[in-house]
Amino acid sequence: MENKHRFFEQLVSAYANDLYRYAYWLCKQKPLAEDLVQETFSRAWKSIESLKDEKAAKAWLITILRRENARLYEKYQPQLLEIEESLVADDYRNEPSHKLEKEQLHQMILKLPNEYKEPLLLQIMWGFSGDEIAEELNLKLATVNTRLFRARQQLKQMMNNEISEFNLYPANEGVNK
Repeated sequence: MENKHRFFEQLVSAYANDLYRYAYWLCKQKPLAEDLVQETFSRAWKSIESLKDEKAAKAWLITILRRENARLYEKYQPQLLEIEESLVADDYRNEPSHKLEKEQLHQMILKLPNEYKEPLLLQIMWGFSGDEIAEELNLKLATVNTRLFRARQQLKQMMNNEISEFNLYPANEGVNK
């Protein structure tokens, strides 16, 4: 029994912050994200014996969190909120321009449709491979790869639109001939 407690404490210690960040990306509300993580660990504790391979703990916890999030969406539709800088993993560059760029990128990711956002988040936040994402989302690998490609294409388009908004004058416009 003590081994179970110790193992569970190790899981909480190792994954609580990452699960919170992921939950926040999914629901975009601090209290809801906290509830999701708490319910995830509550369900994990109740069924810890079902975890056969300790190496699969990360994927197992993600699955529980995703199911909890899906249950919430059956009853509740959260509002879109601005992401807070404190929720984003620290970058080695702390210059204001890099923070602004990082925040803009995160805002763009939040605007992606869920079918593209979720695989992208599993890849960039959790480091899941295409096969792991396919298994986690119960999709074919080709579908995952297509969604990741489309997510990146949509992000590029959003970035290009953002850049073109700042480029008010085309290169030759305003030049006296």
